[in-house]
Order: sequence, then structure tokens, then C-alpha cells
Amino acid sequence: ALALLNFENALKQFQELVEKIVTQKTKKRLGLHIKDDDEIDYDTFYTTTQTLFGPEIKDHNVKTFFRKICHNLDAETEWCEIFGYFKGETDATSSLLNDENMVFLVSEKQQITHTVAKGQDDVIKAIVRVPHLDFTVTSSQKGVLTIFDNQRGKLYPFYFHQSTAWITGCDFLPQLKCIVAVAERTVIVWDYKLKESKNNCFIIKPMANGLLCVCTVTMSDHQAKDNILMGDDKGYVHLLTVTSDHFGWKQCKGKKKSQHQVLDSKLFNIVKRKLHDDWVVKVKYISDLNCFGSCSSDSIHSFVLDDIKRLEDNLPVKEFSVPRGVNAFAYCGKANVIVTGG
Repeated sequence: ALALLNFENALKQFQELVEKIVTQKTKKRLGLHIKDDDEIDYDTFYTTTQTLFGPEIKDHNVKTFFRKICHNLDAETEWCEIFGYFKGETDATSSLLNDENMVFLVSEKQQITHTVAKGQDDVIKAIVRVPHLDFTVTSSQKGVLTIFDNQRGKLYPFYFHQSTAWITGCDFLPQLKCIVAVAERTVIVWDYKLKESKNNCFIIKPMANGLLCVCTVTMSDHQAKDNILMGDDKGYVHLLTVTSDHFGWKQCKGKKKSQHQVLDSKLFNIVKRKLHDDWVVKVKYISDLNCFGSCSSDSIHSFVLDDIKRLEDNLPVKEFSVPRGVNAFAYCGKANVIVTGG
């Protein structure tokens, strides 16, 4: 009981210390004067924290916590972050706590050491989270598609070898359960499920223009096909529809593929519409609004938000603009649309 009382007292003092730092940083940003003797720097914060909780705390955890509250004064913080731990938020997690582990639950930390790029001059162009499968998908500029299975802690890499074309984006196809990626005038569909053949990949080409971005259109009424949105370097937004019949999986599901299979883009239903006068740098389907959004470096028509059907007709679309030179990024929620710079 005495140890618990001392710990609660330490928590109270720690919270007061954090509040004091936030107050000082706020005053400093407002240009108000703070006495040098009263200002809490990192050394003071570290010494005080170690005095309150003992030598078990690690330097890098305390440093990360201090950097967090200094850079974002409105950020929510938990005292357990200085120990490198997290609190369980679900009932299932709470049920794991017992008398011996009633303060906090240790999180499992894991470092991925596998290569997800081809070299020092390669970069990650896109990262996509697939919550219902607990997957993380990445694509590198020079053609490495990777799935990290968070549950099993395994990495599944796929190497798409090409001469000059760069991968510009990727996403997950929920109906076909495949990975889609885009490169210059090329759409890549990778069936990662057939583990016996890492080259089970289909190449759809040629596309009309250079593709710069991609996203999946999630519609609950389409159970047998996936719709893919893509933006190109001529201001067009494309809508590509794919089914399992296109790839012949029903007929050759058990057969092993040895090479990439190239499919003519004319075999697919593709509609496109010119919405911008410059590169389309981002496309996104917002299921809550049942709309798609496209962002461009075009200063006149920099952002379009409308129904997916507008790609197939000649009716006007809803356009927004931002000042010249600003790269628009759009975030759309249930109740509002926000267009910000950068």
C-alpha cells in the first residue's frame, strides 16, 4: 500500500511537471518572457523524471516523450510512454491484467530487418495499411512490392524488374485480394496468395499516359470485382474495373506461374476524364461521402470532389482551387471537406 501511494504521488508530480513545461512552451511561442532559472530544459526534465520513477527508465524513451510535448503542445500523452509501454484500450486487454501486472502492460516491439528497397538510391513511394488482414503494404520506386504480415511477423517481398519505369503508388484490392501498383503506362496486379510462385504477377499495358497515383474504390455492392482509380501526368483520372475472369484464376488456380503475364489494356473496361491541366498527384475514394477526390498541381483546378459517375459523363464536376504553387492535399470526412497547403 505504501509503494502504491508513493507511485501515485510520483504520477501526480510528473503530471505537474509536464503541465509546467507545456505552459512555458506556450508562453515562449507567444513571445512572453520566462525567467532562465524557471525554464525546464531536457536535462532538468530527465533528472526529475529519474528521481520520481527510478533508474528503470531509458534515456531514449524520456527523450522521445520530451520531444513529443515540445513539438506538439496539444498532443495527448500518457505517463507510461516514458517506460516505452502502452495502455490496453479494450476489455480483452484489460482482462490480461492481474495483481502482478496491474500498473501497465508491456508492448511487444519488433524491428524489421528485411530489405524493402533495392539499394541506397531506392525510396519507398507508398505505404498502405490493410486493417482487416493486419497487413502493411509498401512499394519502392525501383520496383519492390512488400507485404508485412503483422500477425505472423513475416515479410513477403515481390520484385518487379523493369528498366526505366518507376513504381509511383500501390493499394490493396479487397475483392480479388491482390496488390495493385502503377508505373509508367503500366498497371501491376500481384496475387500474393500463391506462395509457391512469387512471380504470379499480371501486367496491364499500355495505358494512355504516365500513371502517378492509384487507389481502390471500395463499394460494398461490388462483390466480384474491384474498381481502381488512377491519376496520370496529363491531368486525367482513370477508372479501371478488374475481375478474376480477366486473369484466368478460375481456370488455372492450381497452376504455377513462372513469369509475368502481360495483358492488353484494351481487354479491360477503362474510363477516363480530363479533370486537371497538370499532373494528378493524388487520388482518393471517400466511402463515407460516396465520392472520389483528385489533387493536382494545376492552380486553376487543383482539387476535384465528386461522384464516381462523373468520370463517365460530360456533366460538370465540383472543383476547388488553391493558390498557385501550393500542393493541395485533401482530407474528407463525414461532415466536412478540408483543403490545406502542403
